[in-house]
Amino acid sequence: MLRITRTIVLDENDIDIQFVRASGPGGQNVNKLSTAAQLRFDARRLAMPDDMQTRLATLAGQRMTKDGVIVIHAQRFRTQERNRADAIDRLLELLREAAVRPKPRRATRPTLGSKMRRLEGKKRRSDVKSKRGGGRFED
Repeated sequence: MLRITRTIVLDENDIDIQFVRASGPGGQNVNKLSTAAQLRFDARRLAMPDDMQTRLATLAGQRMTKDGVIVIHAQRFRTQERNRADAIDRLLELLREAAVRPKPRRATRPTLGSKMRRLEGKKRRSDVKSKRGGGRFED
């Protein structure tokens, strides 16, 4: 059992990991060994609130299929075990990030001093630009 939050727990049996051949450089072993881990997790199996599910879909992006299955491909390391642990860590990090509710933004007004500084800066810039190109000829 993997703990995501205090209330949400993930069963390790729900995670399906297969090992495939890694792409990229690696010498002779890249064609012989299947060290890259491909993790598949059906997000619909996990009991989570609706808002967390929408945040998870947004955060996962292309890693989530239309059926709600999250696919993570880990090939950073040379061994199966390290790639397996890396894929699980990335899944847990994604789920924990989706579990955090964003703090609602409270609308605030700019202070009088910040308004004055902004207008003063605009005035200064206007003066600089108005003094450019003064050599015009009138016929």
